[in-house]
Amino acid sequence: MELFKRTNFDFLGKKWPFIGASLVLTVAGLGTMAMKGGPSYGIDFKGGALLYLRFNQEPPVQKIRSALESKVQGEISVQQITGRQEVLVGTEIRDEKELNANRQIIEDTLRATFGAAEGKLDLNNSASQQLADRLREPLLQSGVALSEQELKDVTQSIESFRASKGGLLKSLDELSGVPGVTPQILQAVKQQCALGPFTVLSADVVGPKIGKDLQRQAILATLYALGGMLVYIAFRFEWIYGVAAVIAVFHDTIITIGLFSIFNKEISLTVVAALLTLVGYSMNDTIVVFDRIRENLKLIRRERLENLINISVNQTLSRTVLTSGLTLLTALSLFLFGGQVLSGFSFALVVGIIVGTYSSIFIASPILVFWQNFLDSRGGAKTPVAVPVKEGPRAPRAAGARKAVR
Repeated sequence: MELFKRTNFDFLGKKWPFIGASLVLTVAGLGTMAMKGGPSYGIDFKGGALLYLRFNQEPPVQKIRSALESKVQGEISVQQITGRQEVLVGTEIRDEKELNANRQIIEDTLRATFGAAEGKLDLNNSASQQLADRLREPLLQSGVALSEQELKDVTQSIESFRASKGGLLKSLDELSGVPGVTPQILQAVKQQCALGPFTVLSADVVGPKIGKDLQRQAILATLYALGGMLVYIAFRFEWIYGVAAVIAVFHDTIITIGLFSIFNKEISLTVVAALLTLVGYSMNDTIVVFDRIRENLKLIRRERLENLINISVNQTLSRTVLTSGLTLLTALSLFLFGGQVLSGFSFALVVGIIVGTYSSIFIASPILVFWQNFLDSRGGAKTPVAVPVKEGPRAPRAAGARKAVR
């Protein structure tokens, strides 16, 4: 499938606005990271406790922060999810022994501050076994005879129903439609339980030592990937091609991480996975362009390097739009509808695909031209990337060349 036929856009003639935009984004990103003391790492790398909460109304962020600051030592972060009644509560923990203790303190403090009525079980933050233990005696006293298995089935049905409601019930009367919940059981639930205004969707803890190890391994994984690709491209093409491709990938990675810092997004393990994906994706796009340049060196010998690169990019334009465009649509859907868990991953993909696509054309390719011009200015031997000649009419395309570009 070919969307564009016989296009003749002067891509390299428009390189300076894109190079300027890259410089601005790079400086802005690095400057933001310098002011913040580096990238903002998530719980995976820093170590600590992280709770993901959902409220049945607008979350009282300041009240949450005030309640936790009086109970938990160290830095407390309370971040509301934009457009949702959800917050991320995190605390950095330097001592491994404090890890689970601080998580429990956070949960107990939040339940004491916002939880259900005293003496009653918070149904929005309890497991089916806790509910079964709470209902067993009251049901026996009220004459409701349930075997242990029947009681377990009922409480598990209630827990599943709560999960289907996003983990948060607003009224106990909602349980009337749950299979197995009779009026007598519902009455016992109302006597023994109440509904808190929030629920804990997830709770994660990572030790600080493990976080540091993961941070080091993530950096090494990225560097190893770049090094391996540099060797491969230098072997398959010429060394200048490898240098240009790796510079372009470094450019993509730095800008993506810089935008994470600018938009106050944390770098987690899923983000590192996205960055490694983009390293391969951007490199593949660059190799496609370089491969077409190499083919055209044999087909169009009497052509200036800049013109030859423009021809090559135009010939690969349909492939670039199809692959990058469709991948971008998928990543954009994840970003818009994937929720908080996939937010960082999808944001990295969206940014990386856009930056990686234009870097193959406006960053990697101009490096070949700059290198050729540098050699010409020094009067040195010509690099094998092209055979520069004076301006003149293009040589006729070799037989079968049109077929080769499809």
